Amino acid sequence: MALKSAAVFSWGDSRSNPSGFVFNRVKNLNTAPRNWVCVGGFSGHETISSAENENAGKSTTETDVSRKLSRDLSSLPKPLSVADLSAAPNDGVRISFKGLPGSYSEEAALKAYPKCETVPCDEFEDAFKAVELWLADKAVLPIENSSGGSIHRNYDLLLRHRLHIVGEVQLAPNFCLLALPGVRAEQLKRVLSHPQALASSDVLLSKLGVARENVDDTAGAAQYVASNGLRDAGVVASARAAEIYGLNILADRIQDDTDNVTRFLVLARDPIIPRTDKSFKTSIVFTLDEGPGVLFKALAVFALREINLTKIESRPQKKKPLRVVDDSNTGTAKYFDYLFYIDFEASMAEPRAQNALGHLQEFATFLRVLGCYPMDTTL
Repeated sequence: MALKSAAVFSWGDSRSNPSGFVFNRVKNLNTAPRNWVCVGGFSGHETISSAENENAGKSTTETDVSRKLSRDLSSLPKPLSVADLSAAPNDGVRISFKGLPGSYSEEAALKAYPKCETVPCDEFEDAFKAVELWLADKAVLPIENSSGGSIHRNYDLLLRHRLHIVGEVQLAPNFCLLALPGVRAEQLKRVLSHPQALASSDVLLSKLGVARENVDDTAGAAQYVASNGLRDAGVVASARAAEIYGLNILADRIQDDTDNVTRFLVLARDPIIPRTDKSFKTSIVFTLDEGPGVLFKALAVFALREINLTKIESRPQKKKPLRVVDDSNTGTAKYFDYLFYIDFEASMAEPRAQNALGHLQEFATFLRVLGCYPMDTTL
């Protein structure tokens, strides 16, 4: 099939053209910049935070129990600040993530980079900004879960920010029931955790007959129970969180689905050079004009070249959510205008992948390569 136009593939300077791969019809979808600051975090940590959350700190009540249980907190990695940049060692990797130390996102970061220095952040966007501001080298963020589905917020942030996907991490989380030392499971009146962790542990929590309280972070729930000495409250969190915050593990692997897996993306300021000596995956986002079978045509460019698609996600465009279409029967109709995110198993170093994207560019109104990276096949 003859192509109407050739795709232009090039590695861009991350400052002048941070998208890595360049296509000649890409439009700028960036939003207005925001101001960001670092604010004090828990137990000597600095947590990266957006400016509007600067005054959202929470007070904690110090008790004898919390002082006893905080013995290991001083050994946690110290997050980076601007003043540390000049003196920071060049051989370490700093990984930003959402949550407190002991969260599953930090566990994923340590799986990918066992000797890394982790940088806790308040929100997903703070983790992006930490890399953009050179406070971290990479970010590790969840993108989908086998039981809970896609994390749509991070799909939106992938397009808003100009970081590149340079890796993926698959993590099978071990949900544990934690409590203060000496507290038994039958003494618990309530259990705190992230809503998805609570939902994934429904069978055990229903047997205990406890109330469930949602918090934003599993490790944050562990920190809250430990620092306030709450003997009527349990936590669903990781074994690492139990070790960090001095809690006991009452039961482990309490998740209803033992095959539950969360997939994380590793993001960096610069892309990596794609190779063909190992299995690579490529992630893209594009938009299409209105027309019959246009999505079928877009997907066919991969099928024609025997490229396997592993993920397809659609998200309404934020700036232009509705598209006006003339209809001979009803006059004028309005439809959602979508962004399509696709992951496929091929390296951008392969001609078939380059040809597929060149073919897709014939009818895509916007096309951006989010990253080409090695596949994670381990659990």
